Amino acid sequence: MSSITDPKHLPVMESFYTIQGEGFYTGTPAYFIRLGGCDVGCVWCDVKESWDVRQFDWISVQDIVIDAKKSGAKMVVVTGGEPLMYNLANLTSALKESGLQTNIETSGAYPLTGDWDWICFSPKKFKAPLDQFYRSSHELKVIAFNKSDFNWAIAHADKLNAKAQLFLQPEWSKEKEMTPLIVDFVKRNPRWKISLQTHKYMDIP
Repeated sequence: MSSITDPKHLPVMESFYTIQGEGFYTGTPAYFIRLGGCDVGCVWCDVKESWDVRQFDWISVQDIVIDAKKSGAKMVVVTGGEPLMYNLANLTSALKESGLQTNIETSGAYPLTGDWDWICFSPKKFKAPLDQFYRSSHELKVIAFNKSDFNWAIAHADKLNAKAQLFLQPEWSKEKEMTPLIVDFVKRNPRWKISLQTHKYMDIP
């Protein structure tokens, strides 16, 4: 067992080599590292089993990176849970030393640590994001659960740096209801793009 502030060990829920199913890198092979622990509390979260960090083993950064390198992947995606609950500087340093691209998916609720090639910022209503993510993120991915989320998405985009990519993604349980609305929204607001959870359609991890 380690402590939440120990950057040399991290609570890994699971890690696996798959295809990125969402956002800008959809369709790209990627090694996923899912860290346990989250207090953001999205009611529609599809990985609620990641929330309780006490059930996961703390793995050394060295072993995490060895497994990532063995996978043959060129890109690593660190996700959760909420991965930035932990200091990720040592992890990204070791990944980069191994020649791997570092991507993160975060709600932005905790300070950014680590050296990231790509930051996917997915803010949630349940815990407000920090301002630094509007400046540093490469991608804004907003989950559309109901109609009010469109105005909420625009409010976040208005604060975002101009180079960031904008994506709207239907929440999976409401995909049939929300996807047509997202299509109409994107046609009216062409800076936005649609993100789909293609890994679920394809039935892959």
